[in-house]
Amino acid sequence: MRRRSRIPALARTLTLLAGVGVPCLAQAADLPPPMPAPLPEPEVFAGGWYLRVDGGYGSLDLRKSIAEDVSHPPKPYDYAVIQDKVSNQYFVGAGVGYQINPWLRVDATGEYRFRSTWNFVAEDKTFGDTGGYNVTSGKFDSIVGLANGYIDLGTWYGITPFVGAGIGVAHHSFGGVTDKGYGAYEGGYGIGRHNERTNFAWALHAGLGYAVTQNLRFEAAYRYLNMGEAATGVVTCAPDCPKTVYRVKELESHDVKVGLRYMFGAPVAVAAVDYAPPPPLVRKY
Repeated sequence: MRRRSRIPALARTLTLLAGVGVPCLAQAADLPPPMPAPLPEPEVFAGGWYLRVDGGYGSLDLRKSIAEDVSHPPKPYDYAVIQDKVSNQYFVGAGVGYQINPWLRVDATGEYRFRSTWNFVAEDKTFGDTGGYNVTSGKFDSIVGLANGYIDLGTWYGITPFVGAGIGVAHHSFGGVTDKGYGAYEGGYGIGRHNERTNFAWALHAGLGYAVTQNLRFEAAYRYLNMGEAATGVVTCAPDCPKTVYRVKELESHDVKVGLRYMFGAPVAVAAVDYAPPPPLVRKY
Protein backbone atom coordinates (compact mmCIF):
# COMPACT_ATOMS: atom_id res chain seq x y z
CA MET A 1 0.00 0.00 0.00
CA ARG A 2 2.80 2.44 0.78
CA ARG A 3 4.48 1.90 -2.64
CA ARG A 4 1.23 2.58 -4.55
CA SER A 5 0.62 5.85 -2.67
CA ARG A 6 4.14 7.11 -3.36
CA ILE A 7 3.90 6.59 -7.16
CA PRO A 8 0.82 8.83 -7.70
CA ALA A 9 2.37 11.54 -5.48
CA LEU A 10 5.59 11.52 -7.53
CA ALA A 11 3.60 11.73 -10.77
CA ARG A 12 1.66 14.77 -9.51
CA THR A 13 4.93 16.51 -8.53
CA LEU A 14 6.51 16.03 -11.99
CA THR A 15 3.32 17.29 -13.64
CA LEU A 16 3.40 20.52 -11.60
CA LEU A 17 7.10 21.14 -12.38
CA ALA A 18 6.48 20.64 -16.09
CA GLY A 19 3.55 23.05 -15.97
CA VAL A 20 5.68 25.72 -14.36
CA GLY A 21 8.66 25.31 -16.73
CA VAL A 22 6.79 25.40 -20.05
CA PRO A 23 5.30 28.91 -19.61
CA CYS A 24 8.75 30.26 -18.60
CA LEU A 25 10.31 28.88 -21.78
CA ALA A 26 7.44 30.22 -23.85
CA GLN A 27 7.75 33.70 -22.33
CA ALA A 28 11.52 33.74 -22.97
CA ALA A 29 10.92 32.82 -26.61
CA ASP A 30 8.44 35.71 -26.97
CA LEU A 31 10.95 38.45 -25.83
CA PRO A 32 11.78 41.01 -28.63
CA PRO A 33 15.38 41.27 -29.97
CA PRO A 34 17.64 43.92 -28.39
CA MET A 35 17.24 47.49 -29.76
CA PRO A 36 20.04 48.73 -32.07
CA ALA A 37 22.31 51.55 -30.88
CA PRO A 38 20.94 55.05 -31.71
CA LEU A 39 22.46 56.83 -34.73
CA PRO A 40 24.58 59.98 -34.11
CA GLU A 41 22.82 63.29 -34.56
CA PRO A 42 23.52 64.99 -37.91
CA GLU A 43 25.81 68.02 -37.86
CA VAL A 44 24.01 71.27 -38.72
CA PHE A 45 25.49 74.45 -40.21
CA ALA A 46 24.03 77.50 -41.93
CA GLY A 47 25.31 77.17 -45.48
CA GLY A 48 24.98 79.37 -48.54
CA TRP A 49 25.22 83.13 -48.95
CA TYR A 50 25.84 85.62 -46.17
CA LEU A 51 26.25 89.36 -45.63
CA ARG A 52 28.75 90.86 -43.20
CA VAL A 53 29.51 94.20 -41.54
CA ASP A 54 32.75 95.00 -39.69
CA GLY A 55 34.47 97.78 -37.81
CA GLY A 56 37.69 98.20 -35.93
CA TYR A 57 40.92 100.01 -35.15
CA GLY A 58 44.26 99.68 -36.89
CA SER A 59 47.74 100.32 -35.50
CA LEU A 60 49.31 101.79 -38.64
CA ASP A 61 53.01 101.82 -39.45
CA LEU A 62 55.32 102.36 -42.45
CA ARG A 63 58.69 101.02 -43.51
CA LYS A 64 60.08 104.41 -44.59
CA SER A 65 59.31 107.60 -46.48
CA ILE A 66 61.43 108.69 -49.44
CA ALA A 67 61.86 112.26 -50.71
CA GLU A 68 62.43 112.42 -54.50
CA ASP A 69 63.44 115.47 -56.50
CA VAL A 70 61.22 115.55 -59.62
CA SER A 71 62.71 118.72 -61.11
CA HIS A 72 64.26 118.65 -64.58
CA PRO A 73 66.93 117.51 -64.37
CA PRO A 74 66.39 115.85 -60.96
CA LYS A 75 69.11 115.90 -58.31
CA PRO A 76 69.42 113.23 -55.61
CA TYR A 77 68.69 114.33 -52.07
CA ASP A 78 70.88 113.57 -49.09
CA TYR A 79 69.12 113.91 -45.77
CA ALA A 80 69.06 112.52 -42.23
CA VAL A 81 65.61 111.39 -41.05
CA ILE A 82 64.61 112.61 -37.59
CA GLN A 83 60.96 111.56 -37.55
CA ASP A 84 58.89 109.42 -39.93
CA LYS A 85 55.51 108.17 -38.73
CA VAL A 86 51.79 107.85 -39.42
CA SER A 87 48.85 107.91 -37.02
CA ASN A 88 46.43 105.03 -36.46
CA GLN A 89 43.14 104.50 -38.31
CA TYR A 90 39.56 103.54 -37.54
CA PHE A 91 37.74 101.64 -40.27
CA VAL A 92 34.28 100.32 -41.22
CA GLY A 93 33.42 97.79 -43.90
CA ALA A 94 30.90 95.40 -45.42
CA GLY A 95 30.92 92.39 -47.70
CA VAL A 96 29.17 89.38 -49.20
CA GLY A 97 30.30 85.77 -48.86
CA TYR A 98 29.44 82.12 -49.33
CA GLN A 99 29.72 79.23 -46.84
CA ILE A 100 30.89 76.35 -49.04
CA ASN A 101 30.88 73.61 -46.38
CA PRO A 102 31.20 73.40 -42.58
CA TRP A 103 34.89 74.38 -42.63
CA LEU A 104 35.43 76.55 -45.76
CA ARG A 105 34.01 79.96 -46.68
CA VAL A 106 34.93 82.86 -48.95
CA ASP A 107 33.89 86.51 -49.16
CA ALA A 108 34.59 89.82 -50.85
CA THR A 109 34.88 92.88 -48.61
CA GLY A 110 35.26 96.62 -48.99
CA GLU A 111 36.17 99.08 -46.25
CA TYR A 112 36.82 102.74 -45.68
CA ARG A 113 39.77 103.65 -43.45
CA PHE A 114 39.48 107.07 -41.88
CA ARG A 115 42.07 109.80 -42.24
CA SER A 116 45.60 109.24 -40.95
CA THR A 117 48.22 111.95 -40.39
CA TRP A 118 51.74 111.58 -41.81
CA ASN A 119 54.74 113.49 -40.39
CA PHE A 120 58.24 113.56 -41.85
CA VAL A 121 61.10 115.58 -40.32
CA ALA A 122 64.57 115.54 -41.89
CA GLU A 123 67.80 117.52 -41.92
CA ASP A 124 68.95 118.41 -45.43
CA LYS A 125 72.56 117.32 -46.07
CA THR A 126 72.56 117.65 -49.85
CA PHE A 127 75.08 120.51 -49.61
CA GLY A 128 76.74 119.43 -46.39
CA ASP A 129 75.83 120.30 -42.81
CA THR A 130 73.80 123.38 -43.58
CA GLY A 131 71.63 123.15 -40.46
CA GLY A 132 68.47 123.34 -42.59
CA TYR A 133 65.43 121.27 -41.57
CA ASN A 134 62.19 120.42 -43.36
CA VAL A 135 59.02 119.46 -41.50
CA THR A 136 56.57 117.91 -43.95
CA SER A 137 53.09 116.66 -43.07
CA GLY A 138 49.91 115.54 -44.78
CA LYS A 139 46.78 113.45 -44.42
CA PHE A 140 45.44 110.48 -46.32
CA ASP A 141 42.49 108.13 -46.14
CA SER A 142 42.13 104.73 -47.79
CA ILE A 143 39.64 102.40 -49.44
CA VAL A 144 40.57 98.70 -49.33
CA GLY A 145 38.93 95.86 -51.28
CA LEU A 146 39.83 92.23 -50.55
CA ALA A 147 38.86 88.74 -51.71
CA ASN A 148 39.22 86.46 -48.67
CA GLY A 149 39.20 82.75 -47.85
CA TYR A 150 38.75 81.27 -44.37
CA ILE A 151 39.13 77.84 -42.76
CA ASP A 152 36.92 77.19 -39.73
CA LEU A 153 38.75 74.93 -37.27
CA GLY A 154 35.80 73.28 -35.52
CA THR A 155 33.18 74.41 -33.01
CA TRP A 156 33.25 74.09 -29.23
CA TYR A 157 30.40 75.45 -27.08
CA GLY A 158 29.25 77.58 -30.02
CA ILE A 159 32.70 79.16 -30.57
CA THR A 160 34.53 78.57 -33.87
CA PRO A 161 38.20 79.60 -34.29
CA PHE A 162 39.28 80.40 -37.85
CA VAL A 163 42.25 81.49 -39.95
CA GLY A 164 42.30 83.09 -43.39
CA ALA A 165 44.05 85.18 -46.02
CA GLY A 166 43.06 87.77 -48.60
CA ILE A 167 44.35 89.68 -51.62
CA GLY A 168 43.10 92.86 -53.26
CA VAL A 169 43.81 96.57 -53.75
CA ALA A 170 44.25 99.66 -51.58
CA HIS A 171 43.43 103.14 -52.85
CA HIS A 172 45.06 106.04 -50.96
CA SER A 173 43.93 109.65 -51.25
CA PHE A 174 46.71 112.04 -50.10
CA GLY A 175 46.13 115.74 -49.47
CA GLY A 176 46.75 118.67 -47.16
CA VAL A 177 50.54 118.43 -47.61
CA THR A 178 52.66 121.28 -46.21
CA ASP A 179 56.44 121.69 -46.00
CA LYS A 180 57.92 124.15 -43.51
CA GLY A 181 61.56 125.14 -43.16
CA TYR A 182 63.43 125.55 -39.88
CA GLY A 183 67.00 126.39 -38.82
CA ALA A 184 68.91 127.63 -41.86
CA TYR A 185 65.70 127.14 -43.89
CA GLU A 186 63.59 129.27 -41.54
CA GLY A 187 60.76 130.96 -43.44
CA GLY A 188 60.60 128.42 -46.24
CA TYR A 189 57.12 127.11 -46.96
CA GLY A 190 55.70 124.69 -49.50
CA ILE A 191 52.43 122.98 -50.36
CA GLY A 192 51.67 119.75 -52.18
CA ARG A 193 48.95 118.94 -54.67
CA HIS A 194 46.31 116.31 -53.92
CA ASN A 195 47.29 112.86 -55.19
CA GLU A 196 45.69 109.42 -55.41
CA ARG A 197 47.37 106.06 -55.77
CA THR A 198 46.08 102.46 -56.07
CA ASN A 199 48.24 99.41 -55.50
CA PHE A 200 48.26 95.76 -54.42
CA ALA A 201 47.15 94.82 -50.88
CA TRP A 202 47.09 91.57 -48.94
CA ALA A 203 45.96 90.36 -45.51
CA LEU A 204 46.17 87.53 -42.96
CA HIS A 205 43.29 86.78 -40.57
CA ALA A 206 42.82 84.92 -37.27
CA GLY A 207 39.84 85.08 -34.97
CA LEU A 208 36.82 83.56 -33.23
CA GLY A 209 33.23 83.28 -34.35
CA TYR A 210 30.22 82.79 -32.06
CA ALA A 211 26.79 81.47 -33.09
CA VAL A 212 24.31 84.02 -31.70
CA THR A 213 21.48 82.23 -33.56
CA GLN A 214 21.35 79.63 -36.34
CA ASN A 215 21.69 82.44 -38.89
CA LEU A 216 23.70 85.11 -37.07
CA ARG A 217 27.42 84.93 -36.25
CA PHE A 218 29.49 87.36 -34.17
CA GLU A 219 33.22 87.65 -34.95
CA ALA A 220 36.23 89.07 -33.11
CA ALA A 221 39.47 88.92 -35.08
CA TYR A 222 43.03 90.11 -35.62
CA ARG A 223 44.20 91.05 -39.11
CA TYR A 224 47.56 91.95 -40.58
CA LEU A 225 46.97 94.24 -43.56
CA ASN A 226 49.64 95.41 -46.01
CA MET A 227 48.41 98.34 -48.13
CA GLY A 228 51.46 99.02 -50.26
CA GLU A 229 52.52 102.59 -50.96
CA ALA A 230 50.99 106.07 -50.80
CA ALA A 231 52.46 109.18 -52.41
CA THR A 232 52.01 112.94 -52.15
CA GLY A 233 51.49 115.22 -55.08
CA VAL A 234 54.35 117.46 -56.19
CA VAL A 235 55.43 119.79 -53.36
CA THR A 236 56.56 123.25 -54.48
CA CYS A 237 57.90 125.88 -52.10
CA ALA A 238 59.07 129.48 -51.81
CA PRO A 239 61.65 130.81 -52.08
CA ASP A 240 62.64 128.82 -55.13
CA CYS A 241 63.45 125.16 -54.31
CA PRO A 242 63.35 121.78 -56.08
CA LYS A 243 60.02 120.10 -56.72
CA THR A 244 59.60 117.13 -54.40
CA VAL A 245 57.39 114.03 -54.18
CA TYR A 246 57.25 112.01 -50.96
CA ARG A 247 56.59 108.28 -51.24
CA VAL A 248 55.31 106.56 -48.08
CA LYS A 249 56.36 102.94 -48.55
CA GLU A 250 54.98 99.68 -47.12
CA LEU A 251 51.98 100.90 -45.18
CA GLU A 252 50.96 98.08 -42.85
CA SER A 253 48.33 97.84 -40.15
CA HIS A 254 47.72 95.51 -37.22
CA ASP A 255 43.93 95.56 -37.00
CA VAL A 256 41.56 94.53 -34.23
CA LYS A 257 38.05 94.13 -35.64
CA VAL A 258 34.57 92.94 -34.70
CA GLY A 259 31.70 92.10 -37.01
CA LEU A 260 28.45 90.28 -37.71
CA ARG A 261 27.64 87.71 -40.40
CA TYR A 262 24.02 87.02 -41.37
CA MET A 263 23.50 83.65 -43.08
CA PHE A 264 20.64 83.39 -45.59
CA GLY A 265 18.46 80.28 -45.91
CA ALA A 266 17.65 77.47 -43.50
CA PRO A 267 20.43 75.53 -41.79
CA VAL A 268 21.78 72.63 -43.85
CA ALA A 269 22.14 69.19 -42.29
CA VAL A 270 25.17 67.04 -43.05
CA ALA A 271 24.13 63.37 -43.30
CA ALA A 272 25.18 61.33 -40.29
CA VAL A 273 27.22 58.20 -40.81
CA ASP A 274 24.98 55.10 -40.49
CA TYR A 275 26.96 52.62 -38.45
CA ALA A 276 25.54 49.05 -38.58
CA PRO A 277 24.72 47.54 -35.15
CA PRO A 278 27.19 44.89 -33.94
CA PRO A 279 26.27 41.20 -34.61
CA PRO A 280 24.66 39.23 -31.73
CA LEU A 281 27.00 37.56 -29.31
CA VAL A 282 27.14 33.78 -29.94
CA ARG A 283 28.32 31.55 -27.15
CA LYS A 284 29.78 28.16 -27.76
CA TYR A 285 29.46 25.58 -25.05
